[in-house]
Amino acid sequence: MRYRTLIRTAAVAAAVASLAGGTAAVAYAHDNGHHPATQAWPQGLVDRSPDLVQPTAITVDHSIGAKRAAQEVHLAQQLYTFWNTGQQKYLDAAISPQFKDNTLPAGRPQGPAGPVFASKNFRTAVPDLTCELSDLLVTGDKITARLVFRGHFTGTFNGVQGKGQSVDFNAIDIQHVGTDKIIEDWHIEDNQTLMSQLGING
Repeated sequence: MRYRTLIRTAAVAAAVASLAGGTAAVAYAHDNGHHPATQAWPQGLVDRSPDLVQPTAITVDHSIGAKRAAQEVHLAQQLYTFWNTGQQKYLDAAISPQFKDNTLPAGRPQGPAGPVFASKNFRTAVPDLTCELSDLLVTGDKITARLVFRGHFTGTFNGVQGKGQSVDFNAIDIQHVGTDKIIEDWHIEDNQTLMSQLGING
């Protein structure tokens, strides 16, 4: 129970700080009974390269150390830059060749080919798709992310031609990080909202 309270407190604090100051913040979750402190990102935790997505808020397990925390944040930035741009080089940098999708949707290939397949199909329907990394939780060897996908349905999906409808829906990912790359994941998307926005009955 205390762990969940820490995470909630950290996430709320980060969100409040972000809204108040217009900048992202990081909250450190400690396992010592004290409330986590919210502060500006430490030097080097986030890769500020302009080509990478920037997290809006981060909650970090302080016990994993600064080097491991920065590594996991960077992997998340690379992975979600892939979803933001569709450029495979970012995916290749983030996931292992032995990557496994533990919540594999029907019709999607297993392994690294799966995200490539999904991204191409999605961009056929929503060519201007973007992926916002709204919340990032780094805990041990797991990355949990809340994502917001946005764009316009100007392409085709299951034979249906879009009419420019706006797309704006959430997804939650859990990524398991190995020694140097992501080795497996679990994910869930708000497909009900997406189908409604696309004007397609489920």
